[in-house]
Amino acid sequence: MKACAVIVAGGRSSRMGREKALETIRGRTIIARIVALLEAQGLEPVINANGDVARFAGTGLRVIGDLRTDIQTPLAGLHTALNFAQERGFDAALTVPSDAPFLPADLFRKLSGSGRPAIAASGGQAHYLTGLWPVELLAALERALSAERLPRMQDWAKMCDAAIVEWPAIPYDPFFNVNTPEELAEAERIAAEFNL
Repeated sequence: MKACAVIVAGGRSSRMGREKALETIRGRTIIARIVALLEAQGLEPVINANGDVARFAGTGLRVIGDLRTDIQTPLAGLHTALNFAQERGFDAALTVPSDAPFLPADLFRKLSGSGRPAIAASGGQAHYLTGLWPVELLAALERALSAERLPRMQDWAKMCDAAIVEWPAIPYDPFFNVNTPEELAEAERIAAEFNL
């Protein structure tokens, strides 16, 4: 399976007060950590961002803005990711959030092993934005986005019968995400303890 990797930076970082993806943990930005983890899995990541895409100019990565600016949901990022994948001849898009600095090294392998759309989970909690989505889902997603009642990300995962692929949450949760200064401090502690 040929997949592109799309780092979805769709939030407003309101709890952090600044762009959380550009915060540093042990001297490396969260986005740089995610890029390195994805590249180590043979993927070439791009960033999907809503709002001012120029905020990621310093990353050196291609930044693609939301195609559907009329909706405020992570599904806008998935929609953009699937369009990008289809236009470039990929079979699927792997989406990950821009605030998860410790993604597992086997993320793509395990998600693609399910043989269908798949989302990651850890400690019994599903992480709906961390998923592998075949491009054939694009038409169905566009229909869902045009429906009178917009589905949530978890509704969409159920609609496309996404497999839930579990990772252990110990000794640390590989899908830990950073939304607040307190969580950034905890990420710093985890990174130091486990030399990440």
